Parts: sequence; C-alpha cells; structure tokens
Amino acid sequence: MSSAPIGVFDSGLGGLSAVKEFLNVLPNESIVYFGDTGRVPYGNRSNDTINRYALQDAEFLLRHNVKMIVAACGTVSSVAKDLGNKLPVPYTGVVSPTAYAAAEKTRNGKIGVIGTTATINSHSYKLSLEKRHPAIKVYEQNCPLFVPLVENGFINKDDQIVRLVIKRYLTPLIEADIDTLILGCTHYPILSNAISSVLGDKVTLVDSGKETAIYSAKILKENSLLNNSNEKGNCKFFVSDTPDDFNNVAGLFLGREMDHKVEQINIAD
Repeated sequence: MSSAPIGVFDSGLGGLSAVKEFLNVLPNESIVYFGDTGRVPYGNRSNDTINRYALQDAEFLLRHNVKMIVAACGTVSSVAKDLGNKLPVPYTGVVSPTAYAAAEKTRNGKIGVIGTTATINSHSYKLSLEKRHPAIKVYEQNCPLFVPLVENGFINKDDQIVRLVIKRYLTPLIEADIDTLILGCTHYPILSNAISSVLGDKVTLVDSGKETAIYSAKILKENSLLNNSNEKGNCKFFVSDTPDDFNNVAGLFLGREMDHKVEQINIAD
C-alpha cells in the first residue's frame, strides 16, 4: 500500500478529462496534476521540443514524491516514447492502453484514430494496433480545430459550427466504415456527444483517459502501490501560466464544481 500521489501531466488542461476518470476508477488515490498552459499546444512543436518539455513536466511531478507518472497527453505519449526509461517510478502514456481497448472493442476490424497533428504524424496508435493485430485496418485523421472548439466552449451537439467541423474531419472515417474511434486527445471526450451524433450509434468511442486510468490501476496493483485506505484522495493542481480561468475550464473537463486551489509555477526553473 502507498498513500503517495499519482502524478498526471498534460500540455494544457485537457488532461483533466483523464483526471476525471482517475477519480472514478481510483477514488482513494491522490492526484498531483500539472498543466503546461504556458507552452500549450505541444501538437505543433518539433519532436525535440516535445521530448524536452515532457521530461521537464515529469521532473516537476517527481518533486512531489509521486509513485507513478501518467502522460495524459496524446502528443507526448506518441512522440516522447522513451520518457518512461528516464523515470524512477512506473510510467504510462495513453497510447498503449487505448490501442489495446480499441482492439478489444472493434467488431469489423476497422478503427479510426483522431488526434493532434503531431499525434497523427507519429502514427503511434496505428503502429501499436498493427503490431499486435496485423489484420486490423487503422484510419487516421488529425483534427486541429477540435481543441480550440472545446477551449472556447463550442461543444454542443446541436451547434451548427460544431457539427460542420466534425463532419469535415470525420467524413473520410465514416466512408471507411469504421466501427470504433479512438479519441486520441484528452480534449476530445468533451466533444463525445457531438461526435457520436455525427457518427451514429454503431461507432464505439474509446476514451484514452478512461482506458489509461483502468490500466494505471492495474500497474499500481501489480507494484503493490494501491492506496487501500477508506479515505478519498485529494487533488493538487499546478499550471505554468495564469490560473485566472482555471476553475471554469477545469469544471468543464472534470464534470464537477471546482473548489481546489491552483498554483502557478515556472516550469523552466
């Protein structure tokens, strides 16, 4: 048993959608979350920059004596593939747990992947799926407008702007007859209702945050690191830019009212 917290980081606040799932799957665990809001987005950065930022983010979390680190960021998970080898605690990104879950859910062997430009260009989900299941066909689509839609509050499934953007990106996947879609960015679950309304009920959405939380619980159990106390865990939040609107945005991603303090830090230090 370990009462030490789990460290979770993302390029911004989208990773809070993964924290939401951690709170559901592992309610006794404490969370230390870092959102690199001062350097978001990572999706259009070079691989060298993404690797450097990811290591800095992880090193910050290690200062809080975390027992595990989770990159709740599709871009980091896709590009900084060796990050776990540099850390003294168990580590996971979102790619492997999500790819595994998608392979289990598909019925016709046709899986779509949507994500940032960096995630899609890395082909991380495609390679992970095809390595384990050569017969599966993977169709990729970058959706650069999804993040700004979410961050500006355009999430309603009946909003014509939202529907037009989703149709613009996902029409090729519909035409490919996918039956499973990986939401390869932590912002995308906020659009899940709108995405489902365009794709229809026959397409199963795979939430990377949820699958990563389930996988992390397995890793903690295997390493005897679960907190088995009956007390609920607590959360600490850190950002690298002004936290002025954090509570409003965090409430959207967490699906609950925010009453936690958030602290701004200088990640470059």
